[in-house]
Amino acid sequence: MNWATKTDFYEITMLQAALDSGMANKKATFELFTRSLPEGRGYGVVAGVSRAIDAVMNFCFSDDDLNFLAMQPNIKQSTIDFLKDYRFSGSIYSYRDGDVYFPYSPIMRVEGTFAEAVLLETVLLSIMNHDSAIASAASRMSHVRNGFRQKVSLIEMGSRRTHEDSAVSAALAAYIAGFDATSNIEAAKLYGIPLRGTSAHAFTLLHENEKDAFRHQVDSLGVDTSLLVDTYDTKTGINNAIEVAGVGLGGIRIDSGNPVVESFKARLQLDELGAYGTRIILSSDMDEYSIKELVDAYAPIDAIGVGTRLVTGSGAPTASMVYKLVEVEDDNGNMKPVAKKSSGKSSIGGSKFPYREYSNGKISGEFFSDSPEKSNIQVQFISRGLKISTYSPQDSRDFHKLVMNTLPDGITQLISTSTMKAVKND
Repeated sequence: MNWATKTDFYEITMLQAALDSGMANKKATFELFTRSLPEGRGYGVVAGVSRAIDAVMNFCFSDDDLNFLAMQPNIKQSTIDFLKDYRFSGSIYSYRDGDVYFPYSPIMRVEGTFAEAVLLETVLLSIMNHDSAIASAASRMSHVRNGFRQKVSLIEMGSRRTHEDSAVSAALAAYIAGFDATSNIEAAKLYGIPLRGTSAHAFTLLHENEKDAFRHQVDSLGVDTSLLVDTYDTKTGINNAIEVAGVGLGGIRIDSGNPVVESFKARLQLDELGAYGTRIILSSDMDEYSIKELVDAYAPIDAIGVGTRLVTGSGAPTASMVYKLVEVEDDNGNMKPVAKKSSGKSSIGGSKFPYREYSNGKISGEFFSDSPEKSNIQVQFISRGLKISTYSPQDSRDFHKLVMNTLPDGITQLISTSTMKAVKND
């Protein structure tokens, strides 16, 4: 993917003005953070770091890109010459995928020259805002799911509700944050996420009757398949499914009605038919709140498919992260803190080295200092333009589980009863 031309044009115009003023090669530090969390939420989940690092490593302009930019008004040849040779040669430190963040957590720190670091703003924010929004929603759903007495799997099924490329990254973000499988083939292929699929109503409607549809699906895919039983009438559909497949049928999926009510009715009917091991899968606009209703009702289900609400961030489609210059080299070669003072959009100057303190295994506070001695959160991913750290999706998924166990209970509630903010503490 060519990330360079997916950037905002103002990065190019800023670059040109800096080149003309002689400021482009000043050393600079940028930080990526959010000023607030969505209302009622106590934490966010970092995702997109690995994708962002790969994007930085591959950030360059082709001859075709440069020819296009050269045709834009006021773009000078000196700017084109700089972009022709562009490769990021600085360093990047970041929270890991799967970690949590709070308002003003310095999630990512980019060190380089102003010219090379400013060009990365759009690509970093584009990836991090999307992936972290999805991971934050997925984590809430996964955390609520853990309240079931039985094992209940979460399946990401949102590909048809978002952009085709976003669907792949959403599946990855959801997996990192606790989902168990995806229906997206490319995500499964690229990232090793378990792949799942059931059937759509179209397959049933293709046939003269429901029994024929079920028979052909079982003949093709085996008795362990899951049959979609609510095309016409759920009760009749369950009877037809067991009549065709027998009591060893792998599962049924219900995509309509009241999830709590339908799950109990289905379990009772299946048990009366002798299909004690047949799994029940629910879908249809599920989110963390409907999952909580199922948990509270002790619903006898085995899996939940989540689509629209997951891939749109469950009410928060962006993590609202920003990318701000916090330090710049002065005329004496020293790094000088700089900060915005705009009303409602202020930033905190200076490089920040974040760390957490714990009490009885739980995070008691997140802080940052202007020296690295206490820093215990960020990892260096790029050093002098070279990628030096990498984590697999499974690494990040396992890490998220560990971090979630360190969050105080009030922060993880659906409507958070406590808040935390990263603050300076020297």
